[in-house]
Amino acid sequence: MAKAVKAKGGQGPSIQIPPKLNPSTDPQEAGGITPKTPADEGLDFFEGAVAPGEAAIHVYELRLDSDGGPSKELSYIRLPPAYTPYILRVSIQAGSPAAKNGVFRTNFPLDGGAFGRDKFTKRTLPQDFSKPVQVDLPISHAGAFLYWIEYDGPSGERITGRSGYFNIDPILRTKARTPILDKDLQVLPKGKGAIVKDEYVNLPLDGLSILTVVSKWMGPLTDWRRHFEEAKDRGYTMLHYTPLQERGESDSPYSIRSQTKYDPQLFGRVLGEKEGTNKVEAVLKIAREEYGLLSLTDVVLNHTANDSPWLVEHPEAGFSPSNTPHLAPALELDTAIIEFSSKLAANGLPSKVSSEQDLNVIISAFEKTIRGLDLWQYYVVDPAREKETIKAALASGEIEVWRGSHIKGKPVSDLAIIFRDAGKVKGLGQLASRFGVHVDGAVAAGFVKAAFTEIQDADALATAWQKVVDVLNVDLYKEWEEDTKAAIDGVKNRLKYTRLDAHGPQMGEISKESPLVEPYFTRLASTPDADPKAYSVANNGWIWNANPLQNFALLPSKAYLRREVIVWGDCVKLRYGSGPSDNPWLWKFVTSYVQSLAKTFEGFRIDNCHSTPLEVGKHMLDAARVTRPDLYVCAELFTGSEDMDLVFVRELGINSLIRESGNAWDPKEFSRLLYRHGVGKPIGSMDGACMVSKEEIPSPTGKGPVREAIVIPLNGSMPHALLYDLTHDNESPLDKRSAEDALSTGALAAFSACAVGSVKGFDDLYPKLLGLVQEKRLYEVTGLENGSGIAKAKRLINELHFEMVLKGYVEGHVHQENDYIVLSRVQPTTQKGYVLVAHTAFHTGSKDRGIIEPIKLRRTKAKFIYGATLSIPSYEASKDPKQLKGLPSELNELAPVISPQGLDHEGPFTEIIVPEYFPPGSIMVFETQLQQFDADLDTFCTTGAQEAFADVDLVDLNVILHRSDVEERDATAGVFGTYDIPGSGKLVYCGLEGWMHPLRHIMRYNDLGHPLCGHLREGSWALDYIHKRLSHQLEIFPKLAKPTKWIQERFDRVKASVPNYMRPKYFALVVSEAYKAARRAVVEQCSEFIVSGHSFTQDLALCSIQMHGLVKSASLDPSKPTPSLAAGLPHFTTGWARCWGRDVFISLSGLFLTTGNYTDAKKHILAFASTLKHGLIPNLLDSVRSPRYNSRDSPWWMVQNIQDYANSAPDGLSILQESVKRRFPKDDTWVPWDDPTAYSYSSTIAEIIQEILQRHAEGIHFREYNAGANLDMQMNDPGFNIDIDVDWETGLPMGGNEHNCGTWMDKMGESVKAGTKGVPGTPRDGAPVEITGLLKSTLRWLSELSSKSKFPFQGVQAIIKGEKRLVTYKEWSDLIQTNFEKCYFIPLDRDFDNEYHIDSKLVNRRGIYKDVYGSGKGREWADYQFRCNFPIAMTVAPELFEGKHGLGALKLADQVLRGPKGMKTLDPADWKYRPDYDNSNDSDDASIAKGLNYHNGPEWGWPLGYFLRAYLYFDIRHGIGKEDPKQTLHYLHYLLLGPRKHVESDPWRGLPELTNKNGEYCKDSCPTQAWSASTLLDFLAVVHELD
Repeated sequence: MAKAVKAKGGQGPSIQIPPKLNPSTDPQEAGGITPKTPADEGLDFFEGAVAPGEAAIHVYELRLDSDGGPSKELSYIRLPPAYTPYILRVSIQAGSPAAKNGVFRTNFPLDGGAFGRDKFTKRTLPQDFSKPVQVDLPISHAGAFLYWIEYDGPSGERITGRSGYFNIDPILRTKARTPILDKDLQVLPKGKGAIVKDEYVNLPLDGLSILTVVSKWMGPLTDWRRHFEEAKDRGYTMLHYTPLQERGESDSPYSIRSQTKYDPQLFGRVLGEKEGTNKVEAVLKIAREEYGLLSLTDVVLNHTANDSPWLVEHPEAGFSPSNTPHLAPALELDTAIIEFSSKLAANGLPSKVSSEQDLNVIISAFEKTIRGLDLWQYYVVDPAREKETIKAALASGEIEVWRGSHIKGKPVSDLAIIFRDAGKVKGLGQLASRFGVHVDGAVAAGFVKAAFTEIQDADALATAWQKVVDVLNVDLYKEWEEDTKAAIDGVKNRLKYTRLDAHGPQMGEISKESPLVEPYFTRLASTPDADPKAYSVANNGWIWNANPLQNFALLPSKAYLRREVIVWGDCVKLRYGSGPSDNPWLWKFVTSYVQSLAKTFEGFRIDNCHSTPLEVGKHMLDAARVTRPDLYVCAELFTGSEDMDLVFVRELGINSLIRESGNAWDPKEFSRLLYRHGVGKPIGSMDGACMVSKEEIPSPTGKGPVREAIVIPLNGSMPHALLYDLTHDNESPLDKRSAEDALSTGALAAFSACAVGSVKGFDDLYPKLLGLVQEKRLYEVTGLENGSGIAKAKRLINELHFEMVLKGYVEGHVHQENDYIVLSRVQPTTQKGYVLVAHTAFHTGSKDRGIIEPIKLRRTKAKFIYGATLSIPSYEASKDPKQLKGLPSELNELAPVISPQGLDHEGPFTEIIVPEYFPPGSIMVFETQLQQFDADLDTFCTTGAQEAFADVDLVDLNVILHRSDVEERDATAGVFGTYDIPGSGKLVYCGLEGWMHPLRHIMRYNDLGHPLCGHLREGSWALDYIHKRLSHQLEIFPKLAKPTKWIQERFDRVKASVPNYMRPKYFALVVSEAYKAARRAVVEQCSEFIVSGHSFTQDLALCSIQMHGLVKSASLDPSKPTPSLAAGLPHFTTGWARCWGRDVFISLSGLFLTTGNYTDAKKHILAFASTLKHGLIPNLLDSVRSPRYNSRDSPWWMVQNIQDYANSAPDGLSILQESVKRRFPKDDTWVPWDDPTAYSYSSTIAEIIQEILQRHAEGIHFREYNAGANLDMQMNDPGFNIDIDVDWETGLPMGGNEHNCGTWMDKMGESVKAGTKGVPGTPRDGAPVEITGLLKSTLRWLSELSSKSKFPFQGVQAIIKGEKRLVTYKEWSDLIQTNFEKCYFIPLDRDFDNEYHIDSKLVNRRGIYKDVYGSGKGREWADYQFRCNFPIAMTVAPELFEGKHGLGALKLADQVLRGPKGMKTLDPADWKYRPDYDNSNDSDDASIAKGLNYHNGPEWGWPLGYFLRAYLYFDIRHGIGKEDPKQTLHYLHYLLLGPRKHVESDPWRGLPELTNKNGEYCKDSCPTQAWSASTLLDFLAVVHELD
């Protein structure tokens, strides 16, 4: 939305709003008005004490997109009435652009006081990046409220985000009623059933049963009690009155003559405004208090009667040529039509259209008349006048130099286009006056002089200009011709319909009083000398397929001239302008009219809503809601677009959209309408039970107590439906389908789970649509007696509708079979329901039963309540001159239908069998009750889980929540694997997380058609699987006993008591409850960082549970299985492939240390430390049985983790004294794990660290044990040789060769075809930057510890320049510090290359850090590759990097290397860049064959975390974050939105190992990888510390 928040219409009304009323009082009779508004009362509630027994308040969570606006599905939010105040929680993800110094603004009065459209309150979004970003808003009253978020843009400018609306239903209260059925399900007669009681009840919108009555057919107010009694007896709860105001000369209720006076016929005499209003209010009070009938009336905003007396005084209220000049030719045309109509006979033309020939003769003559008006003069430029004008300008020298495009030498046709497009033609397209289109002479003179430079003569120039004008006019004449043709066609078509067509009104003879077509203008009676342009005002109407936001009385519409308006000749269209200042009197007058109605009636139907200007509608409804805050508003929209419908619904706060059953063309379409609007939620819905969560929340005002709350996520809403069987302006059932269909359609509509409506003529079986204008007869009041049509059936259905809404029958189902529709309604808590069987009658004549199979109700009994058929002996309309009567009919009640019970392989059932005589139009109603219903089942399924899961540990939770297929098969010896859902496929996990992926969608959207739901209905296999796989593992995991028992007990009870169609709901309920308990158990065992963190932090913490578990084939102990950390799922999960030294120690900090799992972190450290050999730890642990030592970086990752552990764990430094038994002898001889020399001596962790450093200082040179094809079938022989040395000139650790790859970029070539077998994709021999950084971090740490006598060594022994000596940790650290920038940095300016170790000709990109220093001979270029490894060094050893250099390189990485979910592994500008990884590629392209490009472009997840940490560190010290760290934090969290979305939506609930270019899916990647989640947790933990 625009930044300006001031509405065009100016300041909205602001007065004190009446308070909410005591539930026992009449809403109209509450005592005096207090100063407190509903918003004030809401604040008082939240700040007041919690009442004893107070129910948990509801919190509705609205999750906004990253720009602060709603998603498409959340574009319409409908909230329930605030019977008790509740909370709207607005949340947005940390890092979203809109969260950056975001301020939430809304015109809901959050701080109390009255609502004002232009009165906005604000709430500042929290800026804590480690916690959810949300604000809680106190909601207390109805209305339509605007909101948006303002936030800082990338350059610091304030941005106003996309706006949204939330609409809150009004509180409606009506009189309670006694039941319609007795205990034996007999329909109680009038006087015994459905009796209006004294107390009031809250009436949800779904409880409205509205009867439309045409008030002028009801007679005087003194007769209205009879109508009230009839409506009440038929079960209605609200009467919709067509306008009661004084009518205009047409006598149409919608042509209101005086908006402030009621129709004198209501009183039998003329009354004053106040007295008339009092009498209407008094009779409506009787309806409300004695008959339980609320009132609703039409509010007519678009037009007034053509004889409204105030129009003469205020002609500016209408559209006239005086204030809307383009209507001038339309008025001329309209006048000509009237004159033409008056002279038909005189001109020898037929005055009555009896044939097509008559029509054509008249139209032919009419066309000549129209063309004789010379209306083209409104369109074109007058060439003669233009010639004289330019000559005058040339003569006077008043010439405006042409400054447009070059035009010299252009042809006249081009010149005309150029001049027109330059906007120099005045009055073009305005149609304001004849020859009103013209060009200023000076402008024309300048133009022709520039175009015709060779002409000097003024007359010649004028002639040249005239030629340009002639060309200009060509298109203008065409436009006139097209408009004229459209007008003639419009008149012809309308004339044909009104005078000739059999289904038209057959209007008869044409005359001045009854012209050819309806007049488009009303000529107001005024003084003889009054200006006809001011007093000729446009009539209102409608246009097919018009844009509802475009006023068709304004340009660019030419609808009045082209005769496109289907006009209402008795209604003058009102001209509001864009706000009150445009037409002050009209706005004030209509506002008072609307407020008066709001005082009198509980609801409005907005007449012609789709043609109501939005600004007018908003202003008027705002004013009405000031008078009545809980005003109910409904409307019928004909926008032709659901999206456009939503515009009106959202902005006007329309509570219900009118839908009509009669619009369905067959039973299938009718069932679709019912499914969409009439069933509520599907039977067995899950969202209410499964998607909610419980919290304790503080008061949203900042004052007051903490309250129990139920948090409900919002999914977006459909506009609420008011489903009519028939509206008052549509054809009768007899005309559209059959008269008999009134019973079936009326019953189905009234039975629906929404607001429902009808008209008296539908219930009474009127044979034809009655004309609101011509019809003068009065209603016959038939009550429930003979001749009352379908009234007795409507009474029952309407009363059941009322009961079902008040008692919570919110679930339903519709089944259509041939001409039958079966509509079911169910109360989900009691499983009591009602079923309506309707045989529709879309066609006349048939009395056949039709075809429908017996209706099977599983585990459900059905008891007959009522059935009826409709018999109509004659379809002839009554000729009664005084009363409106329906068709003669008889409502024949059926004998009770017994529903037999049966038993089959699916269990017991009841069948509803349609009787043999059940003709079209017939209905039956049954009560249903689920048998052996376990009333406590919902409670049983949702209690006790937390206690059952209280004792499980994190490894138990790996079994409960996760386990991929291969892990499960390994752990259970193949007994269990992941579950395969027919039609959907295998789950990714055996545990609850696997089930939650489909269930999240199913529960949120109640998608009971999902294959999982179908599978559950077919059998209980899934239920058995869940608890049996757990019970199978109790011997190894005894703590699973309680969760297993909890799940099994609930599933056993579900199987015993729930019919198959309800099984999906209870399955979801148990699984989701178990999942929530398990997830809670994880979080509660984690650190405060996780416990207090937002959902993304906790999702990543769950990845530590994914990855850490027990399988039989992999362990940290060679003698027995122990839990271990997998590198990724599902590829790296079992056997030798599970546990990798490098992966474990890149992952350990995030997954274990930040989450507080120090115990398992320590176990992994000790296990790997025990394997130290040759100064290295294994790349592949292989359960410590056959570890492989071929990674140069692994020991440094381990030591970094030991440092991190020492700094973060309680008493962490004590790990240095921990002793481990060594897997191999001191001489590094390879021995089996159970050899006597294995584990024969011990070392402390401090000694292990020292050994790593010392061995590196001495130099490491060995050949891998068992080298050859048995160890690695891809590697060339020299690759098995491991060599590492320290360059004591620089202190850097150098190692590797061109045949091996000792860092994480370890892809070995495999393709014989491409010649890459045994060729590493990225050897990175030399000193990789991250190893240098890790070494420096270790040396710095040990130097600090040593200086404080906390580490038992001071340094290493090294031979330097032939002399063996002690090199202290500090000396080694300083040596690296001194040389790092020289060795690694590539300056931006090559003039400084001599200060660094650089071969300038190999530089590909400047301002970066080398990926490696000292690559082998022939591969020196590899040093200069820009890769994602340097931020690792920056993170662990930031002191190595000069600040501005470091930040510059990071910004380049941000621009060049960062992808949506990870970091590119190579600069796209590099010649080796290949971003898409396909390990199955067996081409002869050496760069990609067999996936050799694994690390040469694909985007890996785990380096992103190090990039974020490095960027944060350097930017808050050397960049914009130095002044405001939040700037940096916002940006970095913005970068996390992609990974965050992925975790939330992916079935694996983790982050992938890698993606292809731009984050695209890579089929060969692990879908969830330990280190990808870990490094982001590391980053978030750093942020948490900052916060």
